[in-house]
Amino acid sequence: MRYMPDMATQLKRPETDDELPDDALWARIERNVRHDDGAVARDHLAAGRAIYITEADTPTGQVIKLFPDGRRSFVRFDATGNEQVIDGGA
Repeated sequence: MRYMPDMATQLKRPETDDELPDDALWARIERNVRHDDGAVARDHLAAGRAIYITEADTPTGQVIKLFPDGRRSFVRFDATGNEQVIDGGA
């Protein structure tokens, strides 16, 4: 399982200047995402918190919610940020 490297390939800059951080900040965000080793994600799981990941075959508009016990569910978020479970997980 890969954590942020898959996410880095999907990382896109905001569309409008109002949403766009300055170039130095954006460069730092991109660099950190591309070089993430998954340590923070593993720490979250070890602390009993779920994380959200993507994999190469994750359907468009969905993410995988990975639970500390190994269960996985496809979820998406609506326009207000509410999580919607697509499947119950395995």
